Amino acid sequence: MHGTIESASNLDALRERASSLPLEQFDPGDPELFRTDTFWPYFDRLRREDPVHYCKDSMFGPYWSVTRYNDIMEIETNHAVFSSASSLGGITIRDIDPDLRRESFISMDPPRHAAQRKTVAPMFTPTHLDNLALNIRKRSAECLDNLPRGEVFDWVDRVSIELTTQMLAVLFDFPWEDRRKLTRWSDIATTIPGPDGLVATEDERQAELTECAGYFARLWKERIEQPPKSDLLSMMAHGAATRDMDAKNFLGNLVLLIVGGNDTTRNTMSGSLLALSQHPEQYRKLRENRALLDSFVPEVIRWQTPLAHMRRTALADFEFRGKQIKKGDKVVMWYVSGNRDEEAIEKPYDFIIDRARPRTHLSFGFGIHRCVGLRLAELQLKIIWEEILERFDHIDVVGEPKRVYSSFVKGLETLPVKISA
Repeated sequence: MHGTIESASNLDALRERASSLPLEQFDPGDPELFRTDTFWPYFDRLRREDPVHYCKDSMFGPYWSVTRYNDIMEIETNHAVFSSASSLGGITIRDIDPDLRRESFISMDPPRHAAQRKTVAPMFTPTHLDNLALNIRKRSAECLDNLPRGEVFDWVDRVSIELTTQMLAVLFDFPWEDRRKLTRWSDIATTIPGPDGLVATEDERQAELTECAGYFARLWKERIEQPPKSDLLSMMAHGAATRDMDAKNFLGNLVLLIVGGNDTTRNTMSGSLLALSQHPEQYRKLRENRALLDSFVPEVIRWQTPLAHMRRTALADFEFRGKQIKKGDKVVMWYVSGNRDEEAIEKPYDFIIDRARPRTHLSFGFGIHRCVGLRLAELQLKIIWEEILERFDHIDVVGEPKRVYSSFVKGLETLPVKISA
């Protein structure tokens, strides 16, 4: 099964469509494929038949798809040709109006990228992570101890969102009572406006992001006037490369840190329980041998792939795998496809919590833009599962998850579960 509880006949119909549709009509970035979890056979076919694929027309305009593991790594490390710069469109398949583009260190090229990234890197040193671990464990225990028994509840809201939002509030030293604002701003930052969306229009989306900037600007002013502390905002307020950021760069970096700290961990926390419920033999293996948590965590991160892609823009004409990429073309690296590439990963469609090399995955990116907080994400996931296994023999998923309408954030909006009384 490809990560969903689809009926076999439905899956066969999906595969049939993906195998019969002409390749030139493929639009793997269609968010609807991700909402319905039906994109897998499209990427399977692209990796086999057209691993560097051009889509002429989509809701995001024309773009290239790079779908194989090693090809993605090659694009990711070629900064001379493939740019992350926000001025060219940044890191997602969706183009933002040039007036609304905001730089962040992930949407900068070398050498400027390194200086801003270094400013927040001390947050993720081993010593600092050891201190954070105590906090994470305490909050995880409280969260789990307050879960209802014998009744259905939403795991995403009660556990995944709550714990990641608490962590973000700690990282930013953000007012505790307002912490759910961070969740909202993270969702707003990545949402696609529309009649059924979180917001109906791009104007509404921008208004909420402006509110986010205003809130953080007040906190920033406080931090500048205080001696340096070990929270992300204070680090940036006192950092040589970040203290004089303009308003757009300020909001760009805030959104990056909020989304990076929220979406990825939240969706892996949700995805981990779904994966185990779909693979009961692996769940049993984990319960019987908790030492497997060390390989379970990276395997879940590969399996879920919480950000489905990253995008680059070509700075020059470039021939890649026999295809002519033109200057200005949008190139999408599909991590979600690379993480199912049979040539790089043995049995990639199997969820195996004791894999020999579980860290062979692209979920955190590769090269200079590799996720700065990846160790923290792994730590959060490991601790929550240590605490779950300590308390509950089993947590049952009792219904279909609702998935996010996005081909960038690969996540779950809701996941109904029940813990037996």
